[in-house]
This record gives sequence, structure tokens and C-alpha cells, in this order.
Amino acid sequence: RSVYDDQPNAHQRFMEKLDACIRNHDREIEKMCNFHHQGFVDAITELLKVRADAEKLKVQVTDTNRRLQDAGKEVIAQTEEIIRCRVQQRNITTVVEKLQLCLPVLEMYSKLKEQMNVKRYYSALKTMEQLENLYLPRVSQYRFCQIMVENLPKLREEIKEISMSDLKDFLESIRKHSDRIGETAMKQAQQQKTFSTTLQKQNNVHYGRNMHFGRSRILESKNEITLKRTFEDDDEHEEEVLTAQDLVDFSPVYRCLHIYSVLGDGEIFENYYRKQRRKQARLVLQPQSSMHETVEGYRRYFSQIVGFFVVEDHILHVTQGLVTRTYTDELWNMALSKIIAVLRTHSSYCSDPDLVLELKNLIVVFADTLQGYGFPVNRLFDLLFEIRDQYNETLLKKWSGLFRDIFEVDNYSPIPVANEEEYKIVISKFPFQDPELDKQSFPKKLPMSQSVPQIYIQVKEFIYASLKFSESLHRSSTEIDDMLRKSTNLLLTRTLSSCLQNLIKKPHIGLTELVQIIINTTHLEQACKYLEDFISNITNISQVTVHTARLYGLSTFKDARHAAEGEIYTKLNQKIDEFIQIADYDWTMSESDGRASGYLMDLINFLRSTFQVFTHLPGKVAQTACMSACQHLSTSLMQMLLDNELKQISMGAIQQFNLDVIQCELFASSEPVPGFQGDTLQLAFIDLRQLLDLFMVWDWSTYLADYGQATSKYLRVSPSTALTLLEKMKDASKKNNIFAQFRKNDRDKQKLIETVVKQLRSLVNGMSQHT
Repeated sequence: RSVYDDQPNAHQRFMEKLDACIRNHDREIEKMCNFHHQGFVDAITELLKVRADAEKLKVQVTDTNRRLQDAGKEVIAQTEEIIRCRVQQRNITTVVEKLQLCLPVLEMYSKLKEQMNVKRYYSALKTMEQLENLYLPRVSQYRFCQIMVENLPKLREEIKEISMSDLKDFLESIRKHSDRIGETAMKQAQQQKTFSTTLQKQNNVHYGRNMHFGRSRILESKNEITLKRTFEDDDEHEEEVLTAQDLVDFSPVYRCLHIYSVLGDGEIFENYYRKQRRKQARLVLQPQSSMHETVEGYRRYFSQIVGFFVVEDHILHVTQGLVTRTYTDELWNMALSKIIAVLRTHSSYCSDPDLVLELKNLIVVFADTLQGYGFPVNRLFDLLFEIRDQYNETLLKKWSGLFRDIFEVDNYSPIPVANEEEYKIVISKFPFQDPELDKQSFPKKLPMSQSVPQIYIQVKEFIYASLKFSESLHRSSTEIDDMLRKSTNLLLTRTLSSCLQNLIKKPHIGLTELVQIIINTTHLEQACKYLEDFISNITNISQVTVHTARLYGLSTFKDARHAAEGEIYTKLNQKIDEFIQIADYDWTMSESDGRASGYLMDLINFLRSTFQVFTHLPGKVAQTACMSACQHLSTSLMQMLLDNELKQISMGAIQQFNLDVIQCELFASSEPVPGFQGDTLQLAFIDLRQLLDLFMVWDWSTYLADYGQATSKYLRVSPSTALTLLEKMKDASKKNNIFAQFRKNDRDKQKLIETVVKQLRSLVNGMSQHT
């Protein structure tokens, strides 16, 4: 310790102490050896004695061992054999035990391979699950087990790929078979509807049996036959018509759904399926560009859509979660908007009412079919109302052509009937009643022409055609009645009215035809009430119903009559103008011919014969036409006298003109059209008569003295008119009497004319200043 404490001389003292200690120990060892040395010597002596005995013993042991080895060789050999057999037995037992563990695994794997070969993939997945959870953990230490474990995920992927391939084939298959599936579903829906309608008719027959026994028995038997035929037809169709399951194998989609569900990828499968079906839906909803040309194009389009949603409805009801009601409703709403847009566009191209009607029937069957599968179709029926307006437009165009054809072939003469049979044929087509005509004997003539019953029949045909579209629209009888009346009103007020107006304006339609047109429109107007009864009968809606619309045919035919009447007035005036244009007066003649002009007598004869045709017209129309013709004739004659291009008129021409006016007055007084009171018609020529009297009598003093008085004899003669005519005579007098200045009478007359002219001019100037 002192060494470690670094005391002075500590190391030296430590070494000294150590040497002293070593010497002490050496002395003790020497004492110990001296004490035991004798015993060691004795032991060596004894050992040497034993050595000889040990050699003997060794020889004996060696000999004994040799003899023992020789004797135990056979035993050792048997023992080794027994040991080897025991090891083999133990190994065999171990192998058997291990094989008993491995054989089920191998059998399951073999079963898995067999299931894969026969495409039982769902069972194969179940087998894999058993292998992984039950069998493979028992033998996980073996290499083949590891290989199996490595192969199972690959087999799962293979199953997924194969099932997905089968699903794609399934999707392609249902895309190809959609139209067939839809056609089948629509056919079944139509058969069901036909059956229900027939059954309802039969029930209606049974209901009315007690009310009308005899008639109902006939109807009942007919309906029973019809119902029986319907049953037979349904039985035949049931044998022929296949269901969606018969047309398409749905097992791939079930199998794929189960496989993906087992693999935990059900959501991935659902998303993929819905995505692919949405793509197919867009393809199905895309129509062909020529779809509107034929009904088959529409039928194929509807069949594909119905087939698509029938498949979706089937998937909805046989699977859990793959397709939900929310998903199908969303898909249907998207499809419905597209369908409505497509139909609205393509139907607008249809100009054939028959094609539009077939389209409507297809839409109704289409809507009824999908409604049967739970899809809302109210918007489709709303679309039908839009298409109905278009259908009416196509009907109106078609009937416009029919009306034009009827008017083109009409002879515009009363219908002759030779006997009772012909009369009944006409009456069966048109509701005509005339007690006075019934009293007449055959042969006789009906007042209207052939176009009237034909127009009436075509209006009824139009109502039937319009009714065809209104059927199956799930609307009440009141609504259908209202639609029919509105359509008929359009036909009358627009189409028929337009055809009548165009007919009246045609240049080849003469006065006789116009008179017949007025008669025809009168009878058509009277027939409107029968058309209202006809509509009420086919819709079973009483006309006393508050909301029942009325037909506007009355105004249509009144407007046509007014137009025809106006055209009569116009054509009469045109004809008068034609006669006036051929007038050839010698305005410088010295004296008249003593008889009326030929053109005027021809004109009067024409008017007389024309007004005889007017006997069938309403009184006021004939009177108005006659008055209008006389006034126009009077005006035209007055304009002829006062024409600016006519510079000179002799007194002889005035006398000739007076003869013509006298004939006009005689015609007016002969009452060419009955109903005029007194000399009303003659007043049309009063202006001419007073003017001619003034010049014929040369009564200027009376004219000038009584001018402006209500009792004036020449009240209708204005100063300007008298002045114009007098100046023409003045110029003629100067030209024809070159030497008049040498004759006193002529000079006096010339002075009188100049004086009258001055006075007339002062009257005219006074009137203009007053004005």
C-alpha cells in the first residue's frame, strides 16, 4: 500500500519484504519434501512388484476379450439388423403420418385444378380458401406447400381475368340481344293490354245485358268469340315468346359478382359494371340518322332501349347491390331526357300522318312496357301531346290536299237524283233536310254540289284520324272530346277556310261557281251541329257539359260566303268593265241611231241571265250584287262621258247615250232581282238621268235658278260635271259649225253656251273657295 501511496523508499522496502517471504516458503517446501520422501520411495517399490501381475492380467483380459469378441459377432450382426429394421419402421410410420397430412392438401389442390378446368371458378375460390385456412398450415414446412402458396394468388388473378372476360362477353351478348329482349317485352305488354281491353269489353257487355238483352246477346257472343281468340292467340304467343332469361345467359354476371365478392373486390366490380352499362346506354340512346324514315327504325330504337332496361331490372331483382333502384332511376332519367330530345327532333321530320300515328302507338307500347317494370313515364305521355300537335299539323296538310282535290273535280252544279235510292245514298253521306224538296217528284236536284257531302265525309274522317291518336293516352273522355273539337276547329277555321278562300280567288271560278260555293257553304254551316253530335257520340260526352268546346265552323263558312259574295261583286264589275271596253261611240255623230248600242244590250242580257242564277242565293246577297252592278255600270258610263281623253261630244252622241241609259233604267225597273222597294234600283242611274235630261232639254235656266236648293230638279248634277260636259259640247259645236258665225241662231246658241259656261265656272270657283 505504501508503494501505491508513493512513500519515500517504499519500493525498496517492498522488495526486501518480498525476498524474505520467498525464503520462508522455500524452507517450508523443503521440510515438506523431506517429510514425504520415504513414503514415495515405498510406493514405487510396491508398484514395481505389481507390474508383473499386471502383465499377466493383461494377457488374460486380452484372451478373454478375443474369445468374447468372437462369440458376440453374430449377436452384433443380428442386433444391427434389428436396429436397422426398427429405424425403417419408425421412418415408415413417420412417412405415413406425413402423407396422411399431405394427401388431403394434394387432393384439394387436384380438386382445385379440376374445378379450374371445368370453369367452376366460384367453387375453386372456395377450395382455395379451405386450402389456405385449413390444409396448407399443417404442411407449411414442405416445398410443394410453398409452391402451392405461391400459385394461389396467380390462380386468383387468373380467375378474375377469366370471369372479367366472361363478363365482357356477357355485356357484348346483351348489347346484341337488347333489341330482341325489348321486342319480346313490348310484345308481351301489348298482348296484356289487348287482353285487358277485351276482358273489359266483355264485362261491359255483361253489365248491359239487362238493359238491352237482345243487342247485348249479340255483342256478348261476338266479344266471347273475340276473347276466346285472344286467349288462343295468347297461348300461341306464350309458346313462341321467350323471356330475357331464355335469350341471354345471366350466369356470367352472377359468377363474376360472386367471384369479386369473395375476393373482396365487389365494389370494383360494381363500378366497372355500371360504367360499362352507362357506355352501352349512351350507344343505345344514339339513334340512326334515318330513323324517322320508317316505323321499323323507331321500333328497333325502342326495342333496344326496352331491352337494356329489362336487363337492368332483372339484374336489380336477382342480385344484391350490383344494381340499385337509385342507380336505375338515375340511368332512366338520363335516358328519358335523351329519348324525349331524340323523338322531338326526329318526329319533326315526319310528314306522313300514318307514320306519326304508328310512332305514337310505339311510344304508348314503349311507355306501358317500361311502366310495367316500375319506371316513371309521365314525361313520355307529355311528349305525346307535343307529337299530337305535330300529328294534327300533318293531318291538316293531308286534308288540305284532299279538300283541294275535291274542289278541283267538283262541277259546281246541284246534285241530280233520279230516284229514291240515289237520294238515300246522298242523304246517308250528308245530313240534308228540306221538306219542300221532299214533296217534289223524281228526278230532282239537291241545292248543293258534289263537294258538300264529300267535304262532310272528309271532316268526319279527320275526326276519326284525330281520335286514333287520342286513344291509349290515359286521358279522360272529356279531355279527348276537347282535343277532338280543337282539332276539328283547326281543320275548319284554318285548312278548310284557306282552301275555300284560295278557291274563291282562282281566276277560272266564275259567277255560277261562286253562287254555288255560297250555297255549299250555307249547307256546310248547317251541318256543323251534326258534326258536334258526331263528336259527342264517339266520346260519350254530352254537349251540355260546361267545358265542352264548340265548333267554329259557323264563322269559317260565313267568312267564306262573305269572300265569295265580295268576289261576285268584283267579277260582276269586271264583266261590266269588259263590256264597257268594247263600247264604240261616235261622239261626233249628228243624230242618234234610234236604238240602244249593241254592247249595252249584250251587257243587260248578261246581267239578266246572271241574276236568274242568283235565285238560290240569300235575298240580300242577290240584291246587293244587283245594286252593286247597277251602281258600277252607272259610274262607268259617267266616267266614259267625263273622260279627259274625250275632247268633243255632239248632241247626237248625247242622244245615243241617252238611249243606252234608258235601257239601263228599263232593266232596273224590270226587277231583275226580287225584293227591291219601289224604284230603289233605278236610283243607281239618277245621276246620269239628271245630267242627260239637263242637256237634252237644255234647261240651264232652271238648273242655275234652283242650284243649291233641296227641291232642285237637277240636284244630283254638280257644276263641275255639267261644266266638263258642256265644254266638250262647246268644242264640238265650234268644230262642226265653221260658218256658225254667219247664222244668227247658231251665234245665239254659242253665246248662250259661253254664258252658261261662265256661270258654271263661277259656281265651281265658289265651291272651291268655300271648301
